[in-house]
Amino acid sequence: MNNNTPSKRDINITIALMAFSGLLIIYVETMIVPAIPIFIKFFHSKYDDVSWILTAYIISGTVSAAIFGRVADVVGKKKIFLILGIIYAIALSFGGFARTLDELIAIRAVQGLGFGMIPIAFAIINDVVPRERLALAQGIMSATFAIGSGIGLVLGAYITETLGWQYDFHTAIPVAIILLVLTYIFLKDYSHPHKEKIDYAGVALFGIPLVIFIFALSEGQEYGWTSILIISLFIFSFIMFFVFTYFESHYKYAFINMKLLRVRNVILANIIGLFAMAAMYFLFFTVPTLLQDPSPAGFGKTVLDSGLILFPATVMNMVFAPVAAKVIKKRGPRLAILIGLTVDFIGFVLLFSFRSNIPEILLDTMFVGSGISMMLVGIINVLLISTPKENAGEATGINTVFRDIGMSIAPAVGGALETMYAIPIIVGQIDVHGVMVKITSKFPDSTAYNYIYLIGVIFVVFGFIFTLLIKKPDKKINKL
Repeated sequence: MNNNTPSKRDINITIALMAFSGLLIIYVETMIVPAIPIFIKFFHSKYDDVSWILTAYIISGTVSAAIFGRVADVVGKKKIFLILGIIYAIALSFGGFARTLDELIAIRAVQGLGFGMIPIAFAIINDVVPRERLALAQGIMSATFAIGSGIGLVLGAYITETLGWQYDFHTAIPVAIILLVLTYIFLKDYSHPHKEKIDYAGVALFGIPLVIFIFALSEGQEYGWTSILIISLFIFSFIMFFVFTYFESHYKYAFINMKLLRVRNVILANIIGLFAMAAMYFLFFTVPTLLQDPSPAGFGKTVLDSGLILFPATVMNMVFAPVAAKVIKKRGPRLAILIGLTVDFIGFVLLFSFRSNIPEILLDTMFVGSGISMMLVGIINVLLISTPKENAGEATGINTVFRDIGMSIAPAVGGALETMYAIPIIVGQIDVHGVMVKITSKFPDSTAYNYIYLIGVIFVVFGFIFTLLIKKPDKKINKL
């Protein structure tokens, strides 16, 4: 730990390294997005089953972000950042060797622990960067997320198409090692650790109902939405969430600080973050499928084509991150979030109404990408300027929990709807005793996408409501 005032060099190195970590993690997460239809074929599986490749990672990342955000405040942010980076690199090295869908899901769950680096990265920036430069630093961080998404969509699609999806993981291993080495050598820790117990019981009480809730969402179509099993799982998860909330409210060392959630702007930023990330993953989970599925269900494009078509959306995401920082500096974060929500609303309405050709999809996704960037920069700014510095890791960890819940809901809901509303399409022929028999397979139809994008519109509307309730943060933040 370094207790001196950070130099300009230290500030710039910190921003660069944390941005690099964000770029890597988002790249790895995004590179598999164009490969989702490939996974369905490779593992001979269904849309709702393959959604667990994303969901397992997100749920694991949710728990990791929550608990390690708190642990980082206790034992030091650099130390925990490096530990999670090592876990991430090890899991990444195994990803390309998965032989079954279950193996890949398990590897992704371990890899998700490394996602806890993201909230710690924001907290490290908050420790080092002066308040007047904080919005810009957050904008840079968010811009690198967009760059990572863009590289992941295009380079990941190219690697998948030319070398196979396994090399998406193989080629990312050296980059993860480089990040670890640079962080170990150059990153200085300006945090002030304080001893506390870790709330393992709270983590269990949160993680178990979250997994059950997502399972019920994704498997409702398989077992029947009105079946005793699915209804029981939903009821059990809600009861467990209530128990979790009660326990955390009364436990001294709760891993989710309920005092933080009683801060008006903090809880609002978290809820808006949930809706924002759900919107983003409705886009990422459905558009590659729509583009790659054969006609008339989709456009029959290649994996690389789908990555290139989504690329402009990530470019707009990158462009609007610094714009959001400027809006925040002049008019405050609430306006940035409202602008983002407005643009997102237009994007989802366009996706719902106009997606009959590639130019329309290009335009629609560019709107959504622009809006999400504005929202995320505004949300993290509201959070950090409303929270005492000593609770920054904890606050960003909680925010990541909420955002990850949104990210995990989107593939589960999208996969369920894509499985529920599907049409049979002839994909080939096979010779059976001299008779050519047509081979059919089911693919999502327009009804599935209509419902998904309509849910996106509804989520944005809820985001508007909660954003309007945000108050201008006090210049002086009281300790919790």
